[in-house]
Amino acid sequence: MHPRYRPLSVWTLLFAGVMGPARPDSLPSMAPVTGADSVLVVAPHPDDESLCCGGLIHMAREAGARVTIVWITNGDGFRWDAMVTHHVLFPSATVYRSLAGMRADEARAAARSLDVPADSLYFLGYPDQGVAALMGAYYHSVMPWRSSYTQATSVIYPGAFDPGAVYEGERLAADFGAILDRVKPTLVLAPSVRDSHPDHRGAALLTIRVLGERGELGELRNWIVHGGSGWPTGGFEPDSPQTVAPLGAGLHWTALQLDAASVAAKLQAITAHHSQMRVMAHTMRRYVRSTELYAQPDQPDTPAR
Repeated sequence: MHPRYRPLSVWTLLFAGVMGPARPDSLPSMAPVTGADSVLVVAPHPDDESLCCGGLIHMAREAGARVTIVWITNGDGFRWDAMVTHHVLFPSATVYRSLAGMRADEARAAARSLDVPADSLYFLGYPDQGVAALMGAYYHSVMPWRSSYTQATSVIYPGAFDPGAVYEGERLAADFGAILDRVKPTLVLAPSVRDSHPDHRGAALLTIRVLGERGELGELRNWIVHGGSGWPTGGFEPDSPQTVAPLGAGLHWTALQLDAASVAAKLQAITAHHSQMRVMAHTMRRYVRSTELYAQPDQPDTPAR
């Protein structure tokens, strides 16, 4: 975590836990996306865009809105995925790089199923399992971050937005800012700083930092994928509303009611991530519910310019 940001206090989290999450049927409704909107989905890894926002993406495209997806990483640091897909016990850097290409292809397939055009998809190619470090000690760094998976110190994927960009937070922020300049979003959907995955927290801090510097935090809404042990609870329950994640208790959540076509489209998009489904299909299907939840963001300290 970047030293200029203040983490949530233990008392804040304890208070949220005592208060408990809001009942899903008591949440206010999220305003629908319209054809005049430009939506930007910020995904730390391929599959997050489908898990968090697949239904909203489908409904936005049906309404005629522009939808853009930016992936911070290509998911090249998931050991179990690399082991299963490549049938190796100890994946090499070559295997992890191959996994990145596989997961990017799956993300494109998921986006196609949601009717997001190819020219609205951006892969930044920064290191999986390294985003928090880039937004912390490696934001301004003499030496770039080195991935312990791919062994890379810069963006190595030819189809990336900025091939050759060194692994440092300032460069990542510049690339993200360039995406914002192109897209001019009216709605930005990004992870919450409360998400338990460090890449998700890093992506949250990136989004808050860059939007804050531009005076555009009003467009930001947060989602949570890694919301606490065992969440989402239950199994495949597409007719049931999503519950508030334990780690999201106390935030101001709104619920987007999905129609049947959008629920089906979300399931199709999630299923397109074949490598992930081979490892954790049961967990991924638990995100297919009749609602998706989005919150007003926490406000860490604004970074100094």
